[in-house]
Amino acid sequence: MGEMTQEGGNASAGFDLSQFYQVFFEEAGENLDSMEQMLLQIDLESADDEELNAVFRCAHSVKGGAATFGFADVAELTHQMETLLDKLRRHELAPNAQMVDVLLLAGDALRAQLARHQGSGADPVDTTELLFSIRALVDGGSAPMPAAAAAAPAPAPERIIDDLPAPPAQAPVAAPAGPALRQLELTVGPLPKPEHADNLAELFKEIPDLGVIEPLDAGRAADGMRRFKITTASADNDLLDLFTFHVAREQMKLEPLGPGYGFHDGNPGVPPASAAAADPGYGFFDDAPGAPDGSAPVAQAHATPGPASTGDAAKASPTASAAPRAAKAEAKQAAGALDSATLRVSVEKVDQLINLVGELVITQAMLAQNSKNIDSGIAQQLVSGLADLERNTRDLQEAVMSIRMIPMSMVFNRFPRMLRDLAAKLGKKVELVTQGEATELDKGLVEKITDPLTHLVRNSCDHGVEMPADRLAKGKSETGTITLVASHQGGSIVIEVRDDGRGLSREKLLKKAREKGIDAPDTMSDSEVWNLIFAPGFSTADVVTDVSGRGVGMDVVKKNITALGGSVDIDSAEGYGMSVKVRLPLTLAIMDGMSVGVGDECYILPLSSVVESFQVQPGMVKTIGGSGRVVEVRDEYMPVIDLEEVFAVPRFDFEHVSNILVVIEAEGGRVAVLVDELLGQQQVVVKNLEANYRRVNDVSGATIMGDGRVALILDVGSLIRRSRH
Repeated sequence: MGEMTQEGGNASAGFDLSQFYQVFFEEAGENLDSMEQMLLQIDLESADDEELNAVFRCAHSVKGGAATFGFADVAELTHQMETLLDKLRRHELAPNAQMVDVLLLAGDALRAQLARHQGSGADPVDTTELLFSIRALVDGGSAPMPAAAAAAPAPAPERIIDDLPAPPAQAPVAAPAGPALRQLELTVGPLPKPEHADNLAELFKEIPDLGVIEPLDAGRAADGMRRFKITTASADNDLLDLFTFHVAREQMKLEPLGPGYGFHDGNPGVPPASAAAADPGYGFFDDAPGAPDGSAPVAQAHATPGPASTGDAAKASPTASAAPRAAKAEAKQAAGALDSATLRVSVEKVDQLINLVGELVITQAMLAQNSKNIDSGIAQQLVSGLADLERNTRDLQEAVMSIRMIPMSMVFNRFPRMLRDLAAKLGKKVELVTQGEATELDKGLVEKITDPLTHLVRNSCDHGVEMPADRLAKGKSETGTITLVASHQGGSIVIEVRDDGRGLSREKLLKKAREKGIDAPDTMSDSEVWNLIFAPGFSTADVVTDVSGRGVGMDVVKKNITALGGSVDIDSAEGYGMSVKVRLPLTLAIMDGMSVGVGDECYILPLSSVVESFQVQPGMVKTIGGSGRVVEVRDEYMPVIDLEEVFAVPRFDFEHVSNILVVIEAEGGRVAVLVDELLGQQQVVVKNLEANYRRVNDVSGATIMGDGRVALILDVGSLIRRSRH
């Protein structure tokens, strides 16, 4: 990671804020993700007040943190977003699709800005057009759109939203009057270090729209108290929320600037005589209960020439301000509950904890192995304690493993926005349906499965779902459906990407395969034909687009999933859609296994893959084709694999014959494995054999047994693929 940038001046702070950067970046990312999800789900016809308040709170949180750490560009953009969202939640504007589009684009720009501050090395983000679009939408609620367009700071070369008016070609004119400017007195203290109050002045440098702040005490504190004059159009509560990042709220007092204060005329801080004469001195906050309404003289005294905005009336009305205040109180309460229920811990600490639990599992297995020879009558307490240790070790292992488990909603949540933009670009109507979002998967797998799933979803939208007119002609709904499903099956998680589009064409696939020189006889089964799209460079797309081509990169998708110990299955019906199922192991650290013996060697079979075991009876195993062997189990013939032959196990009791078959399944197939004995079931800690030794065929890892021996964990999928060849 490169060096983080800092554009604000925090040098005057009493401590280094950079130590909190990472927390801010993580929380800002979470807020932007939440805001995007809420914007995508918002009902434009009847937007819920709480939804709008929640979106506003997300933007407000990002702005406050950005101002504190000196990221002025982030603070400026979020401030403009707040202005639009504030009008929406006060019902001064009605939400529409343009606003959602602009806010989503603003979220993308904020992510880019934050990434640059985080050290990505990217160029500064130009938000000129975006800020113009937001201001145009804000002013559109109370003024004609041409006047709003004239408020743009500079003519933009391109428009972000096609339906928004372009800036006029003539020279920019003065912007329409916004909220009325007010003069306030801010009293801060008593502070142990009064110089900390100077940080408040830095906020006004970083966020120009806040207004102007001047010291009333010439920068010298009296009894730890500091006093400032503020000229601003912002609400009192918004200012106090922002100041709270530097000074505790109970140490600040904000009130209208009164006349005189005993200063000589012309000195800094002395209000104009006209303002002093007109101010009747109510002493109320603008949005406090009981504040006079817009018809009172105080409202007129602070107004600037120009049309009054509807926002001022809403701020002055006790009824209008009651709902936002209640929502803010509820938000703080909810935030407090969230903070107390979650804890941010680095992944390294969790991994270390998992490794320690793994060692504990090995130690417990060793004690259990050695305790078999202990007479339970003589050492009853010891045997009972070992049984408790085994139970508690398993519970501890499950609890620790659950820490690394992440719900699939973390992956699924990125697709609604992607599909919305992609469908708009392609001129299609697509609905996304998700099921099983609460299904959990190991964090390491979640990070690695995201890219393959993204490719599958893009393929379904681009080349699976038809154009609306084509769908109507086929008797379908003009809106296509892409479904994401996550579920547990045995010791695996299955993620399915399904669409109701055109499906795969068997004839087209066979023709394309033959053109590429792939042996593709007409006798191939459907599943074998569908798997042709995993061939490198294989594509059925008539026109290669910049979005995707069904089949382009599918070989990479399968390679990445196989590297995680998973598999991919395709099913399709031409004209009705297709389904891609990705099967992955739940976790890669600790698992339940069945230990089997072959000669003097011990092997581990994943318990989730074991179906049954039985003894071989004479005549049960039959030889076919001269070398292959099969066994009939309940009217089903399955291949027999002799582990002694596969791993060339040395044997010294030459007369011994393996007579136990263990049926295992994976990737939709079953085989019977021939072993000498079943040693038992136990938890095993998976160790990476490739990292510590080298890759071994048909082996997925290794573990340490209770007696100290190393046992190989068999790759069931590889054994089944071996039987097919």
